[in-house]
Amino acid sequence: MTTDLRGVVVATALPYKEDPSAPAGLAVDFDRYAEHVDWLMSNGCHGVGPNGSLGEYSSLTDEERRRVVQVAVEAVGGRGTVIAGVHGPGWHQAKKWAEIAGEDGATGVLALPPTMYQASNSQVVEHYTRIAEAGLPMMIYNNPFDTKVDLVPDLVAEIARIPQVVAIKEFTGDVRRLFEIREKCEIDVVAGADDVLFELMADGAVGWFAGFPNVFPAESRRLYDLMLDGKFLEARELYQHLVAVFRWDSRTEFVQAIKLSMDLIGRYGGPCRPPRGPLTPEHRAQIEAETKRAVEALAG
Repeated sequence: MTTDLRGVVVATALPYKEDPSAPAGLAVDFDRYAEHVDWLMSNGCHGVGPNGSLGEYSSLTDEERRRVVQVAVEAVGGRGTVIAGVHGPGWHQAKKWAEIAGEDGATGVLALPPTMYQASNSQVVEHYTRIAEAGLPMMIYNNPFDTKVDLVPDLVAEIARIPQVVAIKEFTGDVRRLFEIREKCEIDVVAGADDVLFELMADGAVGWFAGFPNVFPAESRRLYDLMLDGKFLEARELYQHLVAVFRWDSRTEFVQAIKLSMDLIGRYGGPCRPPRGPLTPEHRAQIEAETKRAVEALAG
């Protein structure tokens, strides 16, 4: 069993096609999803993360959610990691999804604290302890904006005693936390927001659980490699052309923004299922302008 969940792991966006019989009139386009995963891997990404927030996991049926992981595993084809999102309101649900992910060939799992409930520290530890019983390497996910639970460094150190917990996806934007986490426990820190990648990797982050590599996979892999090699000036030159659009990864409309950017570069992003609605005209214009500037700078 590998415990290495490092590298550029793309939180994959999920394509839909119109189907009046499907939830909200949109069916998951599994063929298009498989092609997208293959494109990401062919462009140098280290792996994919199906069924994350960007993959709209909470809008899927149980059957769809399982099939997404199966398709990701098939499309990756052993070329990298598949870190399946197993988020759930309670540990009994999250553990079930972890067990299913293991059956379907996932490399590891990504797990939020209990969703829809502001759990206490002891409840958070139990949540992860129970998920760990599925036996897969686990990346815990700190997103206090959505869960109202903040995995502060002291709590991370307690969770890190669970053998299956090997990494944390850090999404707070507080780059000061990396050193404190490292001081308290041995766990891989992974950049969880695209617009703090440079700062977190300069401080020693060893992975990037990423959104905008759905749009810029090859450039994102180059950026990651430059940072890993300590070539900070070259990395900064590349990063400064991408960071404006990367900021959308930390905003409420991140799913719609990334899907629109995919459309703009000639890929397929497409619509979202509820509760995510269309972008406002102002947001759409800003994303279009920032994506265009990034593409032009990269081409130059």
